[in-house]
Parts: sequence; structure tokens; C-alpha cells
Amino acid sequence: MIQSITLRAPEPEDLEVMLAIENDQDLWTHNSENTGPYTRYQMKQYIAGNTNDIYTDRQLRLMISLPDGKIAGIVDVFDFDVRNSKAEVGIVVLRDFRGRGIGRNALRLMEEHCFDFLGIHQIYAYVRCDNEAALNVFRSCGFTEAAVLKSWIRRGQKYYDVCMFQKFAEPQ
Repeated sequence: MIQSITLRAPEPEDLEVMLAIENDQDLWTHNSENTGPYTRYQMKQYIAGNTNDIYTDRQLRLMISLPDGKIAGIVDVFDFDVRNSKAEVGIVVLRDFRGRGIGRNALRLMEEHCFDFLGIHQIYAYVRCDNEAALNVFRSCGFTEAAVLKSWIRRGQKYYDVCMFQKFAEPQ
């Protein structure tokens, strides 16, 4: 069942959801580069200081909002490279909302925003090769697997392969 969603800028009342996502150590085990938790103060500062202008912030983080106003997750583009017109995309759907097509919907909306509004040429993602759910989301949204990066990330004493996905804006 695909649920209709909207993407919106973070609000101060999203603080608890953002802290829960950023500080979820299970999420760190997949692709995150986090090495420690964020404080409430740090996250408040982020929300207050964020301009939601990718050219200023070099990132754009949006909340995945359901029709009833509940937050289902976060989708963002980051590591924005103006010169080469590319950015990395990441998505987290909260556990209670997984398996409903929300991730695919959010990724498609962000892709549309990047390509049609911002004029970005390419978005890409790194996904652990053993994360079947995430692999399926990116494949179903038309991303192409460009490479498998061997032993790319370490969690504990184990190294994991990462699949790099790319998607390009359609030529005009």
C-alpha cells in the first residue's frame, strides 16, 4: 500500500523525531558516518540555523509527513557539489511506517525536486549490499547500481561492501 506523503522543512516540534533518528545506533550500523550521539542543544541549533537553501547549507533535509501530520521519516540530499551538479541522497523511514511505499514515494519526490526545481544533474547513494529493503527502494526508483565498493565501511570488527547507486536527470 503506497501512502501519500509530503516533504516539508524541519520545524522545532520535529526535534524528538530528529533526535530519535540521528541517535539510533541501529541506523549507524548501515551507512551513517556518525561516531556519537547528537545532543538536544545541537539539534535545536541545527533546526534554528538551517536555511533550507541547498546552495547555502550544501544540504537539504526534509521531513516525510503523512496526511495526518505524523512524521514517517527524513529524506535529505547532502554533500552538494555545485561545480559538478551532484548530491548524495539518504532516506530513513521510521520502523512503524516501513513496508508501505513511503520510502519510494519520498525518494521520488526528492528526486523530482532535485532534477526539476534545483537543476541538479545527478543524485547518488551508498547502500550496504546486505540492506535488501534499501536496495529495493533505490532499484524500484530507477537508480542504477554503478559500483560495489568492497570492504567500504567497518562496523565493529567487520567490514561491509557498499553498493553505489546513481540517477541522472533526464536530458531536456
